[in-house]
Order: sequence, then C-alpha cells, then structure tokens
Amino acid sequence: MREVVGSVVGGRSNVLELAVLGSLHETPLHGYELRKRLNTLLGMFRAFSYGSLYPCLRSLLNDGLIAEEEPTPAEPVAPLAGRRSKIVYKLTAEGKERLQDLLTQSGPSSWEDESFGVHFAFFRHTQAEVRLRILEGRRSRLEERLEGVRSALARTRERLDAYTLELQRHGLESVEREVRWLNELIATERRGGPESSTAGRAVHHETGHETGRETTGGPAANAGTDADEGPVRATDTDH
Repeated sequence: MREVVGSVVGGRSNVLELAVLGSLHETPLHGYELRKRLNTLLGMFRAFSYGSLYPCLRSLLNDGLIAEEEPTPAEPVAPLAGRRSKIVYKLTAEGKERLQDLLTQSGPSSWEDESFGVHFAFFRHTQAEVRLRILEGRRSRLEERLEGVRSALARTRERLDAYTLELQRHGLESVEREVRWLNELIATERRGGPESSTAGRAVHHETGHETGRETTGGPAANAGTDADEGPVRATDTDH
C-alpha cells in the first residue's frame, strides 16, 4: 500500500484518522452524522474540535482513502444543514487497507490516554493478538504511572493539605480501578475473547460499568462500548 501523506499522519491526527476510517467502515455517513459519531467516540477521551474534522476529511480525500458522493433523492437530508450535509463520505478500497494497517498497530502510541480508547472502540475489527498486546501495553503503562503516583504521594504526604491529598488519592484510585478492569479484560482475551465468556459481556454499552460493581476509572473504562458486540454490518446506521 502506498504511503499516506498529509495532515492526518502522526500522533494526534492518527487518532482522528482511525476514528473517521473506522466509522466509515461501518457505513457511509453524511458530514453531520460523522460529526455526531466522532463526538460520541472521541468526546469520551479528549476534547474534540469540529474544526479539525474537515481538514482531516480533505486530507483523506486527497489521499484517496475516502470518497464523497451526492446522496440519492430518497436519502434524507437534515433541514438547513447546508451543502456539506448533502455529501456522503464512504471508505475506498485503499481506505480499507489503511484502516487495517492502523488496526494492526500495537506499539506505545496505542497505549496512551488519548489513543487507547479509540483503538479499543474498534477492537471488534482487530486481531486477537493485537488486542492482547494493546491491553497488556496499556496495563504496563498504568502500572508505571501507579508506581510514580505512589512514590510522589509518599514523599509529599506530610506537606499536602487535606483537599490536595484527597485529590491525589482520587487519582490513584482511578488508575487502580482501570488496572483491575484491564486485568479482567486480559484474562477474558486469553480465554478466547468476550464472546466465549460472560465476563466480557458484563461491561454495559451505556455506562461502562461491570455488573455489580464500578469499573470506570479512566478513558479506557468508558471505551468498552462495542468490543463485545461482534462485527457491525455495513447496513447498521445511526439514522
């Protein structure tokens, strides 16, 4: 596959690129529908600026990874949405290849706060060994963070006021909860994935809570919305 160039390459932009291509892989979308999906997906993990979407779409169009077309008369168009809302964006063959390339990436960039949740959201399209590497990498990163927070708390405990100390404890407990959540997901993956175990299905689509007790504690915990639902057909839409 040819090298992809443009503003979508690198760091933060790759997160948006993955989110756009992954969303369009499921179904072609009008611009306003795509914005809605991205707000739901990316809004969980970081602030999403709509001003960054259309430069990304232009770059993907220029690279031949997506295509645009006018909808047929039978397709509904949001009133007063403007010309952009009439454009339907869809994935091209090269776009599907690029998406698969992004979904095979399991290095440190896929473990970070801002990108892990987006990778997790498309785990149903990701190979099992890649899912496991990402989960284990994320856990390793958080365990390093835990060690640093605990060390800092031990050094500064006597100098902190009660409110700052509570804030530090809250952050520590949040990371600990996410590590426990990751431990459970990793164990489930090693048993064959969520479809072979009720443990994976215990993560609720809406709340990100496991049955009977809270498992939220970071961007990853809220990302588990679709990983246990199986492949999404191209006919599934959010109309």
